[in-house]
Parts: sequence; C-alpha cells; structure tokens
Amino acid sequence: MTPRALVIGYGSIGARHARILEALAFNVSVASRRGEAGGRRVFRSVSEAMTSGAFDHVVVADETVRHFATLTELASAGHRGAVLVEKPLFVAPGPVPPHGFRAAAVGYNLRFHPVVAALRETLGNRRAEIASLHVGQWLGDWRPGREATTTYSASQARGGGVLRDLSHELDLATWLFGPWMRVAALGGRLGTVTIDADDGWGILMVCKRCPVVTLHLDALDRVGRRTIVVQVDGETLRADLVAATLEIGSDIRRFSVARDATYATMHRAMLHGSADLCTFDEGLRVVDLVDAVERAARDLRWIERAA
Repeated sequence: MTPRALVIGYGSIGARHARILEALAFNVSVASRRGEAGGRRVFRSVSEAMTSGAFDHVVVADETVRHFATLTELASAGHRGAVLVEKPLFVAPGPVPPHGFRAAAVGYNLRFHPVVAALRETLGNRRAEIASLHVGQWLGDWRPGREATTTYSASQARGGGVLRDLSHELDLATWLFGPWMRVAALGGRLGTVTIDADDGWGILMVCKRCPVVTLHLDALDRVGRRTIVVQVDGETLRADLVAATLEIGSDIRRFSVARDATYATMHRAMLHGSADLCTFDEGLRVVDLVDAVERAARDLRWIERAA
C-alpha cells in the first residue's frame, strides 16, 4: 500500500516538502487555507485531514507561531505516525505537547549536507580552539517572485526574522561543538529589508568543545554565503556550503549536492531512523538558545545556560 503523507502549510517550504515526498513514493495531501496545492488533495484544516484516515508521515510547515497548536491538534487527533516540524520548533521556549508519534524530529536539514557531514567526521570529538559560522543572503532572494515584505520572514508577529529563520547555524554550532555554556550577542533589525523582524546578528558563544564560537547571521548580504571555519589541532578546516567544498589545510574536497538532496536525505532518515536527525529535545535547546541570544542583546550581558 502506498504510504500517506500530509504537509501542513503550503508556502514555499511546504510545496518543497510535498514535491520531495512524492518523489519518495508517498501519496501526498495538504492541509492549507489556500485551497489549492498543485493538484494534490487539499484539506481546509488539520482536523479535517485526520478524519480522512491515518497518515504515515506528517510535515508541519505552517508559520512558526502555529507549531505548538498544530502539534497539539495532531496529538489530540490520535496521530501515531512520524512528524517532522520545520525549524525552528517554536517561537519561544515551552514544552512539547504530550503525543504518541512514532518518530519526531525538527527539520534542520543542513545536518545532512555532505560538506557538514564530512566536517563533523573530520572533527570527531576533538576540542576546537576557535570556530566561526557565517550565513548571509538578501531576504529578497529567499523566495524568488515574491516581495520580501509579504512573507512571514519579514514579520516579527508571524515568527519571522533571521535568528529563527537561519537558526540552522545555532543548531550546527551545538551539534558540532557540543552544548552552549554562555552566550553574548548584538543584533536586531539593522536594515530596512523587513517590516519589523530582525535581519542581522553577531553572536559569541562558549561551547563544551570550543571556547570561542562566533556566529554571523544576516538577511542583508547581496552575495550570499554560508561557511564554517574551524581551527583544531593545528589544522584549519573551512566548509563552504554554497560552493560545496571542504578545505583541510591545502587539500580541497569537492561535493555534488542537488538542490533538494538534504531534504530528501532527511526524510529518508525519518523513514529508517538516524542519529543525525534533530530530536525534539535538541530542537527545544535551539529555541532556548534563540531566547538567550535575544536576552543577551537586550540586557547587554552574558547569558549562562541553565543546568
């Protein structure tokens, strides 16, 4: 029998998940108020979708501010299949509603980028001396064909802003270098690309396996870049996720990465199980870190991680 998948939310990321799941041989339906989803069956609500029968795989891809309510609705409806929640898990710290999901993860797909995988394998459990993560891309280039200010990413009330939209870097920093211990930050709405959401951050962290981790996140860069540079045991490791290269000293390793490859690999991991998936607990720790970054910038002080 063909497995059934439900994608909740049909913005650009929801459409992407639907396309990828169909390529993985799922029968895909969509829950969206838009009323149209590329010819796929559309339900007007999650509850309506749940009355149509059990789903094997659910992707929560609605606005971040709705994630808690959507998970609560899925759990209340008795969903027992897998659930993948688009990042970040929530807008603000809080518990995950009780559920009986077979598998649950947060959609930090860059864990499955071959350059990141190679970097993590090269690092192992070694303690790095210093690391820097940099991501920047003009918000107007995120969703071609749409005015940036019409997207949720431009609106604070809708859960947008680079700290949450680009929280991949927060996840990767703690995945590569261990839990964060202290954080300081400066940032917020620095330009005019958003309505009122944050568009740039400079973050300094102490992690368990690296005493100095700096992060640069912005939605202002007209070139577009995503890099991780690490100094460890006398070596310089430089990962470039846009160019798909990993430099280890003078050696350059090149990778081929199809546009949807990291998402497809993540979904396969959901099907078969993988320790590389971001668990709900890890996703909650990213949400806690986002909150700590905002408090650090607001209060102009270091924030210590709760024990």
